[in-house]
Amino acid sequence: MTDAATFWPLACAALAEGDYAQAFALLQAGALISAPTEQARYALLAASLHALYGDQALAELRLSLQQARELDPAIGTEPLYQALDAELQIKEGHLDVGLKLPAELLAAPDPLAQFHALTSLVLVGDAPRALEVQLEPAELPAHLAWRAAALQAEAHEALGDAEQASALYAQAAAGAQGPDRAVMLQEMAATDLARGELDAAGAALAEARSLYSAQPEDGGEGLSLSTWHYLQAQLDLAQGRPDQALTEIKAAAELEGRFGDPSYGVALVQGQVLSALGRSEEALTFFGRAAELAQPGDRAYAQHELAVALLDLDRPLEAQEMLETVAREGSYPFQAEILADLAECDYRLGQLAQAQAGAEQALSQGAVIPASLVLGNVALEYYHLDDALTHFARVIGTSPPGSREWLVGQQMTADILAQQGFRNPAQVYAHAQQALEHTPEGDDWHPTLQAHLDRAAELMQAGGGRVLN
Repeated sequence: MTDAATFWPLACAALAEGDYAQAFALLQAGALISAPTEQARYALLAASLHALYGDQALAELRLSLQQARELDPAIGTEPLYQALDAELQIKEGHLDVGLKLPAELLAAPDPLAQFHALTSLVLVGDAPRALEVQLEPAELPAHLAWRAAALQAEAHEALGDAEQASALYAQAAAGAQGPDRAVMLQEMAATDLARGELDAAGAALAEARSLYSAQPEDGGEGLSLSTWHYLQAQLDLAQGRPDQALTEIKAAAELEGRFGDPSYGVALVQGQVLSALGRSEEALTFFGRAAELAQPGDRAYAQHELAVALLDLDRPLEAQEMLETVAREGSYPFQAEILADLAECDYRLGQLAQAQAGAEQALSQGAVIPASLVLGNVALEYYHLDDALTHFARVIGTSPPGSREWLVGQQMTADILAQQGFRNPAQVYAHAQQALEHTPEGDDWHPTLQAHLDRAAELMQAGGGRVLN
């Protein structure tokens, strides 16, 4: 006779190497030479392994729990059984079960029970209680330690603590192997992207890419690699490489088509990339697709992007209708930006007073860049050139250098200063020069900016000024 404590460490060693078949075989071997009460314990440990397969092994998880209870009815009162049973019920659709986990279960002395209690709380989105689970990942076997860190990262991420989430994903990645390590690195990259840490995101993605085969044949690896391309596209876009971003998001869509179903995220980013490339008509198709694929909580994001693309195509009435739909979503976090975009619609429709009032409200609520663009354009319509300069200066000062909004600010500032008679030719020269560096030769702005640059240079030379190259 033996007990579960004999074979469980051996099974954990196999699991640390990713050998699930060997782990199950060891648990079965231990059960064969054990008394019924210990067989129940082995069945419960097997249930813990089945639970790691997510929704793919619910029948096996249910059967293992049933076997454990039949072999030893008293096992139903143990924390591990209760935690696994709660996890099963949640995965089968009883989403309120996790919220009813008793407090003593969250502080159970068995780390394995705590792990599954943590899993249940994360599954139902109860991040505050998930972080109440007093569990140190290091207390768990290696195959669960990195998963526990990842679960804690999810909870912190849900509560808006992206920095701590990134650190925990890094901890998870350090303990995971192969494809699991790649996934954890990608989760870390996603949180770094969200908080603007682009270099950190790039490093994590570079490390993750090395863990994939050149041509994945497995569906799981294929979809994970699709996610890698999706994240790399976002990084390229954020770093001003829209052409490369388009290559990456197309690769993501191709892998997604081969191994799974179209997703909201890939469609949304493809629309964003096409918008950045000035291909707004094509972007509309992808934003529309993203809105169709989105879950209710995500749909407003796609609709907002769709409205902005309609504005780019100078279709303000359609954009206005879409924006008003999004504005009615009280939980949508970018309400200030919606106000600014609605003000842009009013400006395009010639309703200047309404546009100014809306933009001022948006500015007061924090939508600095889009609101300032509207206010600058409205000031120009009234020929209030100094006011317009103030608004476009705010755009330049708050936009990332080289971004579309920054470029508009530079272009408009150079043009307004020229309209004011080149009173400070060096200032005109500086803004025109910076704008030209990011304005393609075929753009309508290019000859205007070049003329301003040349005239400013002439005036500076005539006045003894120095032209900076």
